[in-house]
This record gives sequence, C-alpha cells and structure tokens, in this order.
Amino acid sequence: MADHGTGFIALSEYREYPLAEMRARMAAFLDDVRRRRTVRDFSDRPVPRDLIETAIRSAGTAPSGANQQPWHFVAVADPAVKRRIRLAAEEEERAFYAGRAGDEWLDALAPLGTDADKPFLETAPWLIAIFAQRYSIDGAGARHKNYYVPESVGLASGLLITALHTAGLATLTHTPSPMNFLNDICGRPENEKPYILLVVGYPAPGCRVPDIRRKDLDEISSFL
Repeated sequence: MADHGTGFIALSEYREYPLAEMRARMAAFLDDVRRRRTVRDFSDRPVPRDLIETAIRSAGTAPSGANQQPWHFVAVADPAVKRRIRLAAEEEERAFYAGRAGDEWLDALAPLGTDADKPFLETAPWLIAIFAQRYSIDGAGARHKNYYVPESVGLASGLLITALHTAGLATLTHTPSPMNFLNDICGRPENEKPYILLVVGYPAPGCRVPDIRRKDLDEISSFL
C-alpha cells in the first residue's frame, strides 16, 4: 500500500482568527457559495489545465477514513474521449428515462427539465471522472480494505466542486446509472467504482437555470 505518512508532527499551519474576523470570513464564504448553481448549458471556452490541477489538489486535502485517500480523479479534455463518454452515458440515460428510473423518480426530475440528451458532455472543456477505490492493491498484488469510502469520496467531491466555484467555474454533477463504462474509457481498474462525472467549464451566454429555493437553516439543522 502507499505510504501516506506515519508518526506525528506539530500542528504548525493552523490559524486562529479574532472572532470578528471569523464572522466576516464565514459571511463572505456563505455569500460566495450561495451563488453556486448547477449548470447544464456550458460554453466551449477553454479552461487552463493548471486550474483543474489546483482544484484536484484541493480535493485531495479532504479527510478520509484511516487516511487512505480512496479516490482517483480522471480529468478529460480530449474531444474524442469526451465523445465516447457522451455516447455511453446517453445509452444508459435512454434506458433510465424509458422506464428504469420509475415514475416517482422521473416526476421528481421533471421540474429540472432533464432528459437523456447530454450535449454538455462534449461542449464543456473538462470532464472529471471521480472514482472511489473500494479496496487498495499493494505492490505485491494483495488487496487491502479501504474504510468509509463513500463518505471520504463525498467529502473530496464537495471540496472539488467548491474549489472550482471559487475559481469562477461552473459545474454539473452527472451520475448516469450504471457508470461502469467509465472504467473502460478512462482505463481504471476494477477496484475503482465511478462515483461522479463532474462537468466543468464556463456557463454558456444566456444560460438559464431552474428557479429553485434552498432550504432554510431551521429545515436543515437542529441545535441541542
């Protein structure tokens, strides 16, 4: 298995702020992330690779079970690869909308205006396929169990989305089901399970999004 660090060192990079600055920083962060919206209409404007690399590095700082960091990010800009992903995703999506999903699920999606056509998979400059490593394989080929994999990869994915938003980019979390085709197209081993296909880029001019509301604090939290 990979060595992700052993032993202990001093906590030297922690920063504490005065209470007034803490409140100001939290308020500024909330104002910023409130602007984040899922986008389905992307521009084909290029996004420099270094921005994607920095966002993935940020995602890699997420906490994980036993510090196993059970994730892998495949960043795709090649038009031919994006084309293959679109064709495979739309094949699964056609089955989904044709009945696999069930009426209740389709009714829940109806206000968002989604369907089986996914042109954004080719239009957007980047796709990031996020894989969850169900178990690790060491240099001798032995399997080692990973712990809290969905939780860990979910945390990393949230950081990735937030980092991209902070940079001024838009994202879409696309999850065709099943997504096994991504292993083949992206060349990932069988111990990795596709988790999210993240679409990244700039919104298209005139982009429109659903008129939705987010739940209030008292709907999403309790204080005891």
